[in-house]
Amino acid sequence: MGGGRLLRYVIRRLLQAIPVVLGVVVLNFLLLQLAPGDAATVLAGEAGGAPLEYIQQLRQRFGLDQPVLVQLALYIKNILVLDLGYSFRNASPVLPLILARLWPTLLLMGTTLLLSVAGGVLLGLLAAVWVRTWKDHVISFAAIIAYAMPLFWIGLMLILAFSIKLGWLPTSGMEDAAAFYEGWERVVDIAKHLVLPSITLALFYMALYARLMRATMLEQHGLDYVTTARAKGLTERQITVRHMVRNALLPVVTVAGVQIGGLLGGSVVVESVFAWPGLGQLAFQALFARDLNLLLGIFFISSCLVVAVNIVIDIVYLVLDPRIRVG
Repeated sequence: MGGGRLLRYVIRRLLQAIPVVLGVVVLNFLLLQLAPGDAATVLAGEAGGAPLEYIQQLRQRFGLDQPVLVQLALYIKNILVLDLGYSFRNASPVLPLILARLWPTLLLMGTTLLLSVAGGVLLGLLAAVWVRTWKDHVISFAAIIAYAMPLFWIGLMLILAFSIKLGWLPTSGMEDAAAFYEGWERVVDIAKHLVLPSITLALFYMALYARLMRATMLEQHGLDYVTTARAKGLTERQITVRHMVRNALLPVVTVAGVQIGGLLGGSVVVESVFAWPGLGQLAFQALFARDLNLLLGIFFISSCLVVAVNIVIDIVYLVLDPRIRVG
């Protein structure tokens, strides 16, 4: 695909994503309105109680006294100019709060995605090469166990083993703030804190991709192009590396793109276990504080992130399979 056609494809996908994101914004707003209580009642409850007049003043200050449709219209209007509102809980605009927590989440998600896809593809490939041997059985059994275990339990066991028992890795946080590391030392410190959270989140998806890669590789064995390649005199290694792996990667890439949203959801649990300062922990705090502006802002940024990653996945799909053409 030429550069011009690829650019037009990306622009068209971005235009198609606009109504999707707006639909998510409206749906999230309406769903949160169904939850009992609001920011005014939470603040009054934390103060040990307050007169009804004070609560009404708070609702008027927060704009919660207006009809739901009016609130929705004002919120969409603000979204169009990237005004995500004000967090009364944190006494700060929403956008800076989210941006401060966004890069730790992107770091965790990016590392997790890299580990899970690379590890899953490699294990699935080895299982397919060693099919019906004890090595294949070991990989398949380990994948099933990793897929079945809860994320929080995996995280706690890793902390117990590598932090408490062995003392190799830190238990929580993203870096040792008290050490005031700079430059390369800070990078190494963040990398050490990243190991356990990323492995915890990656194990679940790695198991899924390994099973999918194994099944797809075995399916490729019986296709016509493999038979033709053998007839031309290519070795099994050449057939596997040059042809089968590339075709087997397509379903893995597709599933990885679909599960970006699930990866964001899983990061909430992992960030809570490891006290990782990302969007998941911020959303957890905003939910209990009934900070709807902050919660809606996190949902909006997350939906934009998922849409953007899926566009990237589609481009990777086009690179892997030149047969695909965009009309």
